[in-house]
Amino acid sequence: MSGLLAGRASVQARLYRLRSRSWHIAQAALAAAAAWVLARELLGHIAPFLAPIAAIVCLGMSYGQRVRRVAEVMVGVAVGVGVADLFVAWVGTGAWQIAVIVAASMSVALLLDAGQLLVTQAAVQSVIVATLLPRPGVGLDRWLDALVGGLVALLAATVVPRAPLRRPREEAAWIVRELAALLREAADRAEDGDLDAANAVLHRARSTESALEDLRQAAREGLSVVASSPLRRGHRHSVRRMASLVEPLDRAVRNTRVLVRRIVAAARYDEAIPVAYVNLLDHLADAVDEIGAELAEGRLAIAAQDQVVRVAERTVELPPPPSLSAAVVIAQVRALVVDLLQLTGLDVDQAMDRVPRRTAN
Repeated sequence: MSGLLAGRASVQARLYRLRSRSWHIAQAALAAAAAWVLARELLGHIAPFLAPIAAIVCLGMSYGQRVRRVAEVMVGVAVGVGVADLFVAWVGTGAWQIAVIVAASMSVALLLDAGQLLVTQAAVQSVIVATLLPRPGVGLDRWLDALVGGLVALLAATVVPRAPLRRPREEAAWIVRELAALLREAADRAEDGDLDAANAVLHRARSTESALEDLRQAAREGLSVVASSPLRRGHRHSVRRMASLVEPLDRAVRNTRVLVRRIVAAARYDEAIPVAYVNLLDHLADAVDEIGAELAEGRLAIAAQDQVVRVAERTVELPPPPSLSAAVVIAQVRALVVDLLQLTGLDVDQAMDRVPRRTAN
């Protein structure tokens, strides 16, 4: 049964991935077709295969660094074509000539302090010119095809849907809601001491790392879109604001994992967690839910700030911790409050100032 559920989850994850990338696929397909038509009709090239290839490579499967990819494809093609044309005119074509041409093209690209894409393009284009087009001067046509493909890709890159601008907010809201669920489950396990269930919560907490990576990628893509698409420049402030939440949210996730690990330790060693401490976790989960609701609406969670501060104030009203596990729980709650306050718009110093100091009894 568990295998069947895992299989369904895998299919759902793949379908979600396909839906989330459907715009990329459609955009690349249309750009490839447009590049072919332009190179064939405007330049008169019979088989301008490099034009659609350049468009696809430049667009890629993400919104990040598209302008840089276009530049690297252009320079890579120029280097590969130039080196290959020179060597073919000088020594002809053959096995050893191809080896020399590829080595020379990659070396020139590296001397230009090129990225991996540029180096690869230089090598690939030198092979194409040396084998498929071993006639001096024909390589210029390939460079023009690549230029057409790159320009089409640049034009297509300016037409971007709102999805990559919404995605950082949606990913952040999902992670915050997951944190609330983890805190409630941790409270339940602290109350009943069920070790197996506590370990399951810890496993769920560890699985949030992939969601954090998705959030980082979404933030990078959102920033790239507002930087490269003039049609989306007006969204810069909101996208940058959401991107600024990545680091405090990352710390909040890590502090939650530490808290859950301590709940597991408490269950294993039969260390009591006071009811007041358990209730505090539930109050914190309520505040986290409020933050998630605000982020889901595209707002900085300023409205949840007072609720988070009230949790911090409760930490100084609690009785002294009766065990090491209880002491760690209260310490992690206070650390989480600092992280969460940063999600409400405060910087780290302001957040720490809002957390009252817990005096020794």
